[in-house]
Amino acid sequence: MLQPSDKSNRAPEPGAAVTGRAWLMLALATAGFALNFWAWALLSPLAPRLQDSLDLSSFQQSLLVAVPVVVGSLGRVPVGALTDRFGGRVMFPLVSVTTIVPVLYLGLAGHSSLAGLLIGGFFLGIGGTSFAVGVPFVSAWFPPERRGLAIGVFGAGMGGTAISALTTVPLVDAHGMANPFLITSAALAVYAVTAALLLRDAPGRTVPAESLARRLAATFRLGITWQASALYAVAFGGYVAFSVYLPTYLKTGYGLAQADAANRMAGFVLLAVAMRPVGGWLSDRIGPVRVLAGTLAFVVAGAFAQSFTPGLVPAGTLAFLAMAAALGAGSGAVFALVALLTPANKVGSVTGVVGAAGGLGGFLPPLVMGALYGAYGSYAVGLVLLALVAAAALAYTATGVRRGAARRVPAAQPN
Repeated sequence: MLQPSDKSNRAPEPGAAVTGRAWLMLALATAGFALNFWAWALLSPLAPRLQDSLDLSSFQQSLLVAVPVVVGSLGRVPVGALTDRFGGRVMFPLVSVTTIVPVLYLGLAGHSSLAGLLIGGFFLGIGGTSFAVGVPFVSAWFPPERRGLAIGVFGAGMGGTAISALTTVPLVDAHGMANPFLITSAALAVYAVTAALLLRDAPGRTVPAESLARRLAATFRLGITWQASALYAVAFGGYVAFSVYLPTYLKTGYGLAQADAANRMAGFVLLAVAMRPVGGWLSDRIGPVRVLAGTLAFVVAGAFAQSFTPGLVPAGTLAFLAMAAALGAGSGAVFALVALLTPANKVGSVTGVVGAAGGLGGFLPPLVMGALYGAYGSYAVGLVLLALVAAAALAYTATGVRRGAARRVPAAQPN
């Protein structure tokens, strides 16, 4: 049975210097996360085209982009626990190789029917579990006071969805439906080999001896698991929802061409990605609770303003950019909170549960938006609901989360 390493080879302590190898591991993990998220998001930019070619309803189109999200979300729970046990050195190549199978299936055969797309999309969700591999892997390489920044940088790998948004439609137009799927598969294969050769788990990584079931049960008893899950469902869930549904929203609500809508979605994603490390960095300095409160206030304002469907330039664009920045920074702050308050040997398990909550938070809104638009011909009600949910999360952050963090963090540490 594997046991924790001895004290001569322990993980970084508070105040320890960050090594060059730690930064290399962070870069490799971020690249793997980005590539797997690229694969995870391949169907979203093609949803309007597939709706037209397969004569899908608004709900069927929403279901098509939501299935990979929910599978990738729920899969983070066991994958996070397995990462605690086997480490990122094993799990990153394994997740990447496994994701190649549905990517090839969708590119070569599965895109010709709704059933094939749903089956392929179900297994495509495996790529979304890579997040639960990277957070504990990166966290173990950095001392506590630098983990917010490190995990924020890793979280910027969610920009893989921007790669998909910018490249998928042009590649299909130029070379046919299979092309982006074949390219993504090749990239995943190269990364899997590279990761197997170069990735190393942090010295002193704590390896749990308990069974998977007992570790998950212990994870669910931690208060931070539920606090972070609720907040991440709003922050990252909002990001995922917009990243998969924004092309449809802009095409339907504003009459934009598919390529223009995809490019604007990429801009939303890139800003959110850029702000995620900023959220982690700010959390290291002023505390994650303060960062979360500020970002959620911006989400409330942006969603409420957009519910009136203002002109896209400048009001609508500003509302979406404000929400993108806030959701990105808020996502980084949530995992700064996780890294600060979670026992070292449970970071993977907690990350899996919290990551699942975030992904599930992104699963429901596209379905709701599609159903509401089908019923009322407007997205206003859906955006008002987003504003109300963000307001509730803001109130919870200012009360329960703040009190919980104050009890568990030394007085010298901002919260």
